[in-house]
Amino acid sequence: MGRCVNHPDRETSYMCSKHGIYLCEECLECRDPEIYCKFRSACPIWYEHKRKAREARQKAALEEADTCRVTFQPDNKKVQVARGATLLEAAQAADVHINASCNGKGACGKCKLILESGDVEQDASPLLSDREKEKNYLLACRAKVREDVIVSIPPEAVERKLKVAGLGDELTARFKGLVGAIEPMLKDIPLNLVPPTLEDPVSDLDRLNRGLKKAGCDVARMIVGLKVMRELSNAMRDENWNVNVSVIRKKCSNEILKVAPGNGRGKSLGLAVDVGTTSIVVYLVDMADGSILAATSGHNKQAACGDDVINRMVCAEKNGVKKLSSMVLSTINNLISEALDSAEGKFRQIKNVVLSGNTTMMHLLLKIEPRYIRREPYIPTASEFPIFKAAEIGIKAHPVAAVFIMPGPASYVGGDIVSGMVYSGLHREAPLTLFIDVGTNGEIVLGNRDWLMTAACSAGPAFEGGGIRWGMRAEEGAIEKVSIDPETLEPSLQTVGDLCPRGICGSGMIDLMSEMFLKGIIDPNGKFKLAPEHPRRKQENDEVSYILVPAEETQMGEDIIFTETDINSLMMSKGAVYAGFTVLLNQAGLDFSAVDRIWISGGFGQYLNIDKAITIGLLPDIDRNKFKYLGNSSIGGAYMALLGDEYRKEARDISSSMTYIDFSSNSQFMDEYTSALFLPHTNINAFPSVNPKAATLGKT
Repeated sequence: MGRCVNHPDRETSYMCSKHGIYLCEECLECRDPEIYCKFRSACPIWYEHKRKAREARQKAALEEADTCRVTFQPDNKKVQVARGATLLEAAQAADVHINASCNGKGACGKCKLILESGDVEQDASPLLSDREKEKNYLLACRAKVREDVIVSIPPEAVERKLKVAGLGDELTARFKGLVGAIEPMLKDIPLNLVPPTLEDPVSDLDRLNRGLKKAGCDVARMIVGLKVMRELSNAMRDENWNVNVSVIRKKCSNEILKVAPGNGRGKSLGLAVDVGTTSIVVYLVDMADGSILAATSGHNKQAACGDDVINRMVCAEKNGVKKLSSMVLSTINNLISEALDSAEGKFRQIKNVVLSGNTTMMHLLLKIEPRYIRREPYIPTASEFPIFKAAEIGIKAHPVAAVFIMPGPASYVGGDIVSGMVYSGLHREAPLTLFIDVGTNGEIVLGNRDWLMTAACSAGPAFEGGGIRWGMRAEEGAIEKVSIDPETLEPSLQTVGDLCPRGICGSGMIDLMSEMFLKGIIDPNGKFKLAPEHPRRKQENDEVSYILVPAEETQMGEDIIFTETDINSLMMSKGAVYAGFTVLLNQAGLDFSAVDRIWISGGFGQYLNIDKAITIGLLPDIDRNKFKYLGNSSIGGAYMALLGDEYRKEARDISSSMTYIDFSSNSQFMDEYTSALFLPHTNINAFPSVNPKAATLGKT
């Protein structure tokens, strides 16, 4: 430390080695920028000098350029952009979050803004309704700035922002007490070190390790990278030996990731992410107390490459894993931005991340070739991963944020099921439990605290809306409950948020198919029995369908229909799940009578009617009290692993202890699957409570 040559009253650590003088932060300019200096490669004064010069050039260029001012309401955020830039680019420059899940390609229609004043050049888009056009709505990715403009975030987007934050409050209450002591992977440790003296001349690194040991950190297994060493001397002296040390706890070692001047720790955030084949869910968590600040979800962009993991792997072979990785990363990072925006957080505050997903999703996310997962003998590149840094993967978080990936026991049973085990606690209890995560891949676990068997059956994306004409996720406007009048065959509906219908989600589809079967609208083969003249029957070409909602009652002005193709897709999905139950129990020498509990996980099951799921043959016809819905157990387990080291260790133990049964080479599975392609099943004796003949069949 020395005193600034221009301001003798100021102490500073910045010294010009060429001239032997000290300069304070205000005076950080190189005295001889045009002359060769052998100290320049390691001179902080030179780097500050270059930074200031670069910023000055950028500012001058911006002033000279043909620019426009864009103001974003209601927060009155302003930004200067080049004329011709899109409003989406302006929003990104102003750090205003706009949902642009298609990455600005104009395909999703979600980046809507309202033009309040000024002029823009915009392309026509069918994704804007006539009502929206009348109200000056536009797509940010398709609107180029011509002059100074003022735009506002639409009320529905503001409401979603509040909902994203509000949902966090609900989840915090639900998860309260789930995790005891919070032990993050990456921990910031503030240290106030004693400066060196002639009597205590140990190296900076030894001094740092001494402080860490005093703080209770295990330095015997500590790793320090060269980058940290290069920055260490300045970091320790900049704030008079007060430092903040970012230490990551790994499986067999610890590593110092960063040493920053000053020991005032800021807010530390974490992310729990469920990377589903169809949907992705993100929780933004306060690592101080485990409260969930925001929760958001979205459609996995990879769905454009196929509905299931097999199609994704085929697409990866044709187009490369990089393309699919960028798609899923774009979805995740967009959701992170949305969560941060609602909680007014910064991405550099995110220091810990846990990812939960099936084996294929994790390989694609990490740009690891997944082709051998679908080739006999079906082997993944890895089933357990080391802790990565966020920058290595491309996740929008602090570059050194620790990323833990939930391990998976097999190619088709991944970390999402292990995460579900952590959340449910099935492996800690004595009752024999059948666990099913109904998603694009129907993964099943059978067992208790003594043993665990697992398998996967390709249920397909039908229950999540994929492949269904008017299928959708359980979002606002989705039909979630259906009942049909036995006389008139008129449906009564309930939608998510009690809004105008715009599609039907998984629970609604199960209700609908059950009601159609019991009321005689379809037969056990899933074929329509409605008379051609019935007002609810519709035929397009050779496709017969049931009109669930007439056009005048929908948001889109089109009939919401349910076709025989839709019914067939659901029949195949429910058949795969039921066959999976039967074969896994058979492999253990058991049947449904031995099962004490059946736990159901998956986003669609929140409003699942157990009786109606049994009616179509999705679930076994046993005591209804044995059924329990867990919600999204994958994100629940990821949340627990984010906060607790014991749950990260538990995940590894669960993964290594599961016995995997491969259905792809099991002839019994195909037999059971074929038998289940019927309502409710070809073996009607297995469903004694389902008696369509006793129901009023209606006027067909």
